[in-house]
Amino acid sequence: MSNRSATNLPNIPKTVRLVFSTGIIFLLIMSLLRLGLYLAFPAQGHSFTEVFPSFLLGLRFDLRYVGILCLLLLLVGSLPVFQPFRTVAGRRIVLSLTAIAAFLLVLFYVVDFAHYGYLSQRLNASVLNYLSDAGISTRMVWQTYPVVRILLLLVVGVWILRKLIGWAYNRIRGTRVAGEASDVPSGRARIIWFVVSFLLLGLAVFGRIGQYPLRWSDAFSLGSDYQANLSLNPFQSFFSSLKFRHSVYDEAKVKEAMPVLAPYFGFNSRGSGPDGQVIPADFQRQMPVKPGSLTSRPNVVVVICESFSAYKSSMWGNPLNTTPFFDSLCKDGIFFDRCFTPSYGTARGVWAVITGIPDVAAATTTSSRNPSAVDQHTIINDFEGYDKCYFLGGSTSWANIRGLLTNNIRGLRLYEQQDYSAPKVDVWGISDKNLFLEANKVLKQEEGPFFAVIQTADNHRPYTIPEEDREAFHPVTMPIDSLRKYGFGSNEEMNAFRYTDFGYRTFIAAASKEKYFANTIFLFVGDHGIPGDAGALFPRVWTDQRLTAEHVPLLIWSPVLRHPQRMSNICSQVDVLPTLAGLCALPYLNTTLGRDLLDTARYADKGLAFIYDPDQAYIGVVKGDYFYRRQLTTGKEEMVSVVGNELTSPATMTGPVKQQLQRLSDGLYETSRYMLLKNHKKDNNR
Repeated sequence: MSNRSATNLPNIPKTVRLVFSTGIIFLLIMSLLRLGLYLAFPAQGHSFTEVFPSFLLGLRFDLRYVGILCLLLLLVGSLPVFQPFRTVAGRRIVLSLTAIAAFLLVLFYVVDFAHYGYLSQRLNASVLNYLSDAGISTRMVWQTYPVVRILLLLVVGVWILRKLIGWAYNRIRGTRVAGEASDVPSGRARIIWFVVSFLLLGLAVFGRIGQYPLRWSDAFSLGSDYQANLSLNPFQSFFSSLKFRHSVYDEAKVKEAMPVLAPYFGFNSRGSGPDGQVIPADFQRQMPVKPGSLTSRPNVVVVICESFSAYKSSMWGNPLNTTPFFDSLCKDGIFFDRCFTPSYGTARGVWAVITGIPDVAAATTTSSRNPSAVDQHTIINDFEGYDKCYFLGGSTSWANIRGLLTNNIRGLRLYEQQDYSAPKVDVWGISDKNLFLEANKVLKQEEGPFFAVIQTADNHRPYTIPEEDREAFHPVTMPIDSLRKYGFGSNEEMNAFRYTDFGYRTFIAAASKEKYFANTIFLFVGDHGIPGDAGALFPRVWTDQRLTAEHVPLLIWSPVLRHPQRMSNICSQVDVLPTLAGLCALPYLNTTLGRDLLDTARYADKGLAFIYDPDQAYIGVVKGDYFYRRQLTTGKEEMVSVVGNELTSPATMTGPVKQQLQRLSDGLYETSRYMLLKNHKKDNNR
């Protein structure tokens, strides 16, 4: 018997006591970490009373993964050769398993906190995307996060958990079962406790008493994405999202969607292949020159703006006035104030602009990384006689964007970091200001018309402001409460957003001195928005349903155009190329889902925007005054007003408007999945 004081306990086997003690320790740590997430990332408009249900549901999610660990320990510890209080091998194996679990716990939560701070989302399988660009991702992490301190935190966290488990083990080893001559209960008692423990832990893993288990989608019944994210833990969000890694399409559903979508896009309303089979030609529309278009063969410059989130910018009245110069351009151009990206993420945004297809690839990948989708028709090739240029401050090896661009745009000249004289400033390459100036150096030497794309990156962690620009740029400091109220988590983030405006101003000032300027159309569009609290500027649903992650500015500005307009028709990133081709008086072949936003005769009153959230498995559509979305795994539907805070009436939720939006949402999703694999370059574009 141990020299420790022998505490009398009920007739519970020591292995069972160790299993449940371990579970309690892990459960307490996970609950404290959820509280830490709430304190570290508070949400505007959510009091602790409002989020308390998230903690209760979160406890059930935590019990699931604690239950899995405890079941493993129970099964291993119940084998005679591995009983932790009777054999050395058993003690080593059980304590080793708890040490591994402690390491995984600390590792997942460290990455989870960083992921949430970056994207306002719990850790999910999309983080595996970064393994495809491991070099860039590693450098970005090193330049953005205190990696050494994080590694130290990982070591200390594992050490503390290991010590707590060791303490519990030693305490239990020194106890004696009440009424027994030895510290080993009877065989009958051991069997009963094993069965009871197994059933209790199985119930914890299942998550509820009922036919169906607790699912991650249950978190999204709490009323807002913040509350849902707070209730989840990184194990639940990560492993639940792994199932969406593979892209397929259902041809029967595509055929069913064709008559629903045809009035909005003008393609064939039924399959024209054998027996009505769907074929790519069904979606082809040869668009003629539009009356009233420009006839001067204008140059085109498309600026894909990194993280250009609408609610953070000046055009909707944000008091921080982060983009005053861009705001002045909007007042002098054609500005679309209800433009949405089909999805969140730069690679998905670039894909949508270039192809006209929403990237509905699963959460762990993007279509640009899919070898089966690398062959794509693009309207850029219909700009015949135009020189094509693409400018990026870093490398297009990122997300295999190089494959999308060079494989599909004829005669493309690609400019990357190594092609510039400007110095690299961080993991994303040269600064956006210098990227604009380097692009201007190339464009001013062009003799004929050109089509250029400039993709920025500075409005992104690690939020670098080059030393060479600090005096002219003038970083500012704002109170943290004002920053949070109007969409920013720090002064660094806010100043990076302001620096984008500094880059636009520098670019237009430089371009205005060149001969190409007077006959050039500049189009600016965000690659995606940023999820966050826009409650001070927009109805609550823009925050709660994450519309902030897709709402971006879209501006067409040119010295050639002198008819300023602010247009509120709902539109999408996929509409960029058809609109430019129509404006430039070009006939073009449209094979996907973009539309000419200035062709009011054809598309009046047909504005809509499809939205796909791969991380949370939602599809939806914004049309008119409503946003409809459906959860793919559970079928849960929501329809909310985008123009006010009033609740959608039950009659509307079951009426023809909801039914129309549901059919459009499903049809656009299935058609997009089809087009990703079927939108091949045409013979005349090779």
